[in-house]
Amino acid sequence: MKEGIGATSCQYGSMTIAVIALIVVVVAAVIGVISYNTLVKLRNRVDEAWAQISVQLKRRHDLIPPLVATVKGYAEHESSTLEAVVSARNAAVDSVGDAAHAGEAGKAELELSGALGKLFALSESYPDLKANTNFLQLQEQIVDTENRIAFARQYYNDTVREWNTKIDSIPYNFFAGRMNARKAEYFEIQDITGAKYAEALSPEDTTKPPSVEF
Repeated sequence: MKEGIGATSCQYGSMTIAVIALIVVVVAAVIGVISYNTLVKLRNRVDEAWAQISVQLKRRHDLIPPLVATVKGYAEHESSTLEAVVSARNAAVDSVGDAAHAGEAGKAELELSGALGKLFALSESYPDLKANTNFLQLQEQIVDTENRIAFARQYYNDTVREWNTKIDSIPYNFFAGRMNARKAEYFEIQDITGAKYAEALSPEDTTKPPSVEF
């Protein structure tokens, strides 16, 4: 009788261990699936956020050639300034890739902003250029585009911060390694719609920023 009770207890103990082990496996699997899916969704968000920036950067780059052509019609002898803008614009175009190259793109865009600031400053020396309708429209479109870039940058950098923090956190770091996940680069660029263009804008232009809609 005692042997039967002992055997039953042993079987019960083995079943309990098996059930606990099964529960542990199921919980681990659930955590794994949730963690993996979270990382995939977050990585997609980073890519989507960068895509928004890329669209606005392309728009900015496309506005540069007609702007240079307009300025050249009034200030053709300012060749060094015009060439600097064209060179910076071409470098910025080449730097735009995926989110993995966000840091490089940010540096190139900052150089372009500096060149544009000098170009807009020329209008102070050329009243006819400053009053040119095409120049004013292009200037307004560029400033509006850069406001859009600033908004898109904020969302992108917030998403990158979340991604970088997540892949360093438990249990996500375990799956991040198996996904070959790497930290994303921030899109660092100073306020490209601020002081650089202030002297090129009329008082009424600087009192109210253009509306931004996505």
